[in-house]
Amino acid sequence: MNNNDILIRIRYALDIKDIDMIEMFRLGGIKVTKDELQKMLIKSKDESQNKLNNDKTPGESDEMISCNNLTLESFLNGFIIFKRGVQEQNAEHSTKPALAIMSTGSVNNVVLKKMKIALALSSEDMLAILSEAGATVSKGELSAVFRKEGHKNYKECGDSYVRNFLKGLAIKYRQ
Repeated sequence: MNNNDILIRIRYALDIKDIDMIEMFRLGGIKVTKDELQKMLIKSKDESQNKLNNDKTPGESDEMISCNNLTLESFLNGFIIFKRGVQEQNAEHSTKPALAIMSTGSVNNVVLKKMKIALALSSEDMLAILSEAGATVSKGELSAVFRKEGHKNYKECGDSYVRNFLKGLAIKYRQ
């Protein structure tokens, strides 16, 4: 699952308006116009289908803006601020948080962590949302996903975790 798909699924699951998404990007430190946002939210063709049919439908891939890790993390940071408010900083702390996405493999872990923070979910809430989507995850597995990369019990989160979590959110919030 790529970063654009994650943005699309978050937007759908929580029914976020364009203006709110633009504000979330701004709070995360990135200026995005409505036109740029629309291009980020274009659903990409499946890569295997692109390899088979080297044809593009008019206005598809050429106009799509790819969402990189920095853009996604900025959106998620802005989402936290949008939902929970600005955190008061001590003089010792820097004003800008360090990037949490260390590698492409850690994107899913960071998405789950930041969604948990933004929506003020407990581990039990997360497990309930995952079970809404039909995924069975133990508390230990979920804890391993939330560990810091490099920790001995850290587990890289697969696409299915994020996909099922966002599906569960859609079931919970769009009823």
